[in-house]
Amino acid sequence: MAKFSGKIGFMVTVETEPGYWEETIVEKPYRGDVTRNTSRMQPNSNTIDDITISNNISIVADPFANENFMHMKYVTFMKNKWKISNVEIQYPRILLTLGGLYNEQK
Repeated sequence: MAKFSGKIGFMVTVETEPGYWEETIVEKPYRGDVTRNTSRMQPNSNTIDDITISNNISIVADPFANENFMHMKYVTFMKNKWKISNVEIQYPRILLTLGGLYNEQK
């Protein structure tokens, strides 16, 4: 089983000024295991196919991850940011299923 060490991006709402709230990404470092490592090419209308991975990453959850698992957006894995398509709680771990590349545009 391969090891994982990387950052997870959480979309959280923070108060930037009194009475003014804004959504922002907060990155936190995590460690765990890569329990499944697969990829597939997804054809589209472009000349280059999209790459989608279906990796499962099992992280050891801290209190922040346990309280904010529904706000997890991406995982930095293999020097790219990948969308989190599924989150499963298996206390004390959280199992993340990855999908396509994360698009940072708002």
